[in-house]
Amino acid sequence: MATDLGDPRIIEFDVRTDEMLVNMGPQHPSTHGVLRLVLRTDGEIVSEVTPHIGYLHRCAEKIGENLTPRQYIPYTDRMDYLAGMNMNLGWALTVEKLLKLELPEKAKHLRVIIAEMGRIASHLVGMGAYGLDLGSFSPFLYAFREREKILDLFEKACGARLTYSYLTVGGATHDLPPGWLQECEDFLTQLLPIIEEYHALLTTNAIFVRRTAAIGIMSAEQAIGYGTSGPVLRGSGVDWDLRRDGEERYTELYDGYAFEVIVQKNGHYPNDHKYPAVPGVAVLGDCWHRFYVRMLEVMQSIDIVRQAIDRYSRASGTHGIPVKLNEKLPKGEVYLETEAPRGQMGFYLVSDGTSIPWRVRARSSCFSNLCVTHELCRGCLIADVPAIVGSLDIVMGEIDR
Repeated sequence: MATDLGDPRIIEFDVRTDEMLVNMGPQHPSTHGVLRLVLRTDGEIVSEVTPHIGYLHRCAEKIGENLTPRQYIPYTDRMDYLAGMNMNLGWALTVEKLLKLELPEKAKHLRVIIAEMGRIASHLVGMGAYGLDLGSFSPFLYAFREREKILDLFEKACGARLTYSYLTVGGATHDLPPGWLQECEDFLTQLLPIIEEYHALLTTNAIFVRRTAAIGIMSAEQAIGYGTSGPVLRGSGVDWDLRRDGEERYTELYDGYAFEVIVQKNGHYPNDHKYPAVPGVAVLGDCWHRFYVRMLEVMQSIDIVRQAIDRYSRASGTHGIPVKLNEKLPKGEVYLETEAPRGQMGFYLVSDGTSIPWRVRARSSCFSNLCVTHELCRGCLIADVPAIVGSLDIVMGEIDR
């Protein structure tokens, strides 16, 4: 509405703004799958974010109640399809817990090798895709170049490159082929100096730091209250990792392994890093810290794999013990969580004494991590939403199941 104040040259405008709902997704490159975010905005400021899920729902849990545990292994691959080996491991350990199955030493070390290689591959995708979310294309190509080498190793081990079904109930489907361990060691050796390139491309990049530092800050209390886990939890300063703190059936895989649980504590840019400090101050629990946890975890996984290769080479026993496809399950219920690349992945299984489970349930780490989106995005700019969602590193296959 315009008001004439007497002077024809002066016109006063009564400016009013309205809130607007903006759809981001379900087909948007920065939503990491078919995630739909409904943003309530006032201009460029976001006041509310509502995630809408279910676009990738496949009834995975109900399918588990109509198949034997070994037949269900391929369906776990499709949950977190960027860390299929880790999904296989979680389900296999849950079934073995019900069966009270003890594996040979060699099979345990083989599982550690494969699971930690899967963690490296997953974090490489997370790093590259996060750079892409923020407008940097080169890190994506660098990350996929190295990830391809891991997929080549997985292909030689089991014949598949994405959905593996390799780690199964009783151990693994078969042993590693001749020469595989040396190829794996060669890959780790050439990967180490390349990690420094990633730090130069993103971690210490002034533009990247400005886009991620002090954005999407989540306190330790919020992280625990929303049930977050994995790098999202440790990026807020909570020292918790199931490889060290989980139940015995899982932690025994890592017994005797020397590794550090990566947890951020100081809340500032790491001045002890070999690269000089760059403009921008990171705050504990922000997007930059969640990203940095994953980068440091890659280094830890490299050390763990090397230890596992040495132990596997000297271990007794076989790669696994045979379990019948239709073996009957004892009556009872079990639940077990493992430390997957994106957090705590849990499987719940109830048996009525037949070979097919009566109830199957999966506890998704990404689902809990996504739930905090509203808190993190409140008051941010629309342009910061991809930075916040990308720092959570979600995979929709695991959320929707």
